[in-house]
Amino acid sequence: MHLTLVLIVTLALAGCAGPSNLQPRAQRALQPSASSPSTKPATLEPDAGRQLATTPERFLASCARDIQQARSRVEWLVAQRAPRDTVSSLTAYDDAIALLDDAVSRSGIASNSHPDAAFREAGRTCEQEVEAARTDISLDQRLYVALAALKLDEQDAATRRWVARVLRDFRREGVDRDAATRQKLRELHEQLTWLGQEFGRHIQEDVRRVDVGPEALEGLPEDYVRAHPPGPDGRVHITTETPDYLPFMAYSRSGPAREALWRINRQRGYPANLETLSRLLQARYSLATLLGYPNWAAYASEDKMVRGPQAAADFIERLSDAAAARAKDDYAALLERKRKDAPGATEVEPWEQAFLEDRVRAEQYHYESREVRGYFEYTRVKQGLFDITSRLFGLTYRRAKDAPVWHPDVEAWDVYEGDTRLGRFYLDMHPRPDKLTHSSQWDLATGRAGRALPEAVLMCNFPRPGTHPALLQHSEVRTFFHEFGHLLHHILGGHARWAGLSGSRTERDFVEAPAQVLEEWAWRPESLQLFARHFVTGEPLPAETIARMRRADAFGKGLWLRQQLFYAAVSLQLHTADPAGLDTTTRVNALQERYMPFRAASDSYVHLSFTQLDGYYSSAYYAYLWSLVIARDLLTPFQQHGLMDPATARRYRDTVLGPGGSKDAADLVRDFLGRDYGFGAYTRWLDGA
Repeated sequence: MHLTLVLIVTLALAGCAGPSNLQPRAQRALQPSASSPSTKPATLEPDAGRQLATTPERFLASCARDIQQARSRVEWLVAQRAPRDTVSSLTAYDDAIALLDDAVSRSGIASNSHPDAAFREAGRTCEQEVEAARTDISLDQRLYVALAALKLDEQDAATRRWVARVLRDFRREGVDRDAATRQKLRELHEQLTWLGQEFGRHIQEDVRRVDVGPEALEGLPEDYVRAHPPGPDGRVHITTETPDYLPFMAYSRSGPAREALWRINRQRGYPANLETLSRLLQARYSLATLLGYPNWAAYASEDKMVRGPQAAADFIERLSDAAAARAKDDYAALLERKRKDAPGATEVEPWEQAFLEDRVRAEQYHYESREVRGYFEYTRVKQGLFDITSRLFGLTYRRAKDAPVWHPDVEAWDVYEGDTRLGRFYLDMHPRPDKLTHSSQWDLATGRAGRALPEAVLMCNFPRPGTHPALLQHSEVRTFFHEFGHLLHHILGGHARWAGLSGSRTERDFVEAPAQVLEEWAWRPESLQLFARHFVTGEPLPAETIARMRRADAFGKGLWLRQQLFYAAVSLQLHTADPAGLDTTTRVNALQERYMPFRAASDSYVHLSFTQLDGYYSSAYYAYLWSLVIARDLLTPFQQHGLMDPATARRYRDTVLGPGGSKDAADLVRDFLGRDYGFGAYTRWLDGA
């Protein structure tokens, strides 16, 4: 064990730029034991965050230990004589996968948010080691044969469904291929791991800025101006970090300054990710074709609700056609507004979109987004979100002040139902150097009934409360609700019998739906007026203002949808053909002009900072919109019975969130709606109803 730790730490200090730095792999030095897996239930004390509050060396030692234990459980399982006991065999396998899943989750959190560079590198090293171990297990023919031979007649439907998925995934990984093919698959998986890390690191570390004169802040809210004083040179620094970028693009009256900020933001990841993305696409294509699929998109969509890339493409085009007229009208309104300031203008530039949309909403819909910021002070929004979800789902949140954390900004909270603790989550909500620049929810620990509590991390980049109030834009409030929806799905669904069915382990093109459902509580007066109070006067956000806000939101929805479809098309089309020789920039610019009314800028490389091209979604960014169709339908019972109706919320929790991945997503939706989902609710929402 000591030698393994030394080797892993050496890898961390040396860096992991590519495969040459990964030999010999640390986990290959770990000799699995043949001992029986522990049957002692894990303590139900949530404590996974402690491993992110230690040292890089201890973090890596824990990673190595988890890999060793996972391999030991596999070895114990395959060593048993047939006929193997079904429950103990499935428990051993589930233990192994849970250990590896949790280790790689911790690694992702560490590499994307830890303030210590050595710790971030340790996270990347651990992720590489764990992914290699997962690949080895997925290609272990002995294990596949052992699991396939288990008798499942006496097991419940959820267990039978889970095992069927496990066996399917083994075949999708290539377990039934010859030794040479399986070795090539290992090498490709290794490439995909470190290329994905490299792609993300180039984005995460590439925060850019423009230096503008103080006059460029004209139109920005007072708190923003106060937070951006001129430097010694008299210039103001505006970065591509979200709290800087979004308000500046919406409110600054300086067109040249907005253009400059827009351009450098569209260049993040350039030029480093040009080569990295090309190699990532090629490795995915090679893996998919080696497994017999025509391309990566075909491989990646097989286990999702959509079931194939052509269905995904058809879905994108269906929504594109539905939004075409709305997008055209939205653009015409922007151009008309621009002509008030620039008579004779013939087109709208992309860096003008957010500013002009804000002006149209203010002038035609009498909605000033700057005004409502005063009602969305961060700590009030957080407490309001807690209060609403507590009331809906029967929960209590208690601050775990003694829980170890990896940065002073991070807060730990325990979730209770009565006296029963259901799990823990961490809020890492404010920007800092080298932290992930967008908002996301991360699983930290997998929950299992009677064995372990689920834990999660919410990672955002909202203004930090301090001397002055931290005021959020309404879009940030929606983001907070969205990501908390993911978190609740993980916590409330994290009490399944098997880790493989726990939390949000449903089809990936359904995963966004619970998060999109919770966004609705950021729009309605019955929920907003519970927490949206002016930071000076304490007055609640007026119902009439909320109504204007909702009417104003209907404007621009066509352009918003077409922009999402552009990203979905980029994600899909970069993965539907042999990428050899593909000029990704030319392809992406052509797709922008296909789906958006703005001409493509020659120095724009939006795909090189498109984080969803790596990892969870890759070719399936369409999943956000697929889930949105379902989410709008899931809201229909709330519209019928009231958004704050606890009976409807409890039924939603019990039928959609609580079961985790124990059923197909379509069945979860049917259990709640009493019917299959349809497009009707989505169409009404798109039309502004």
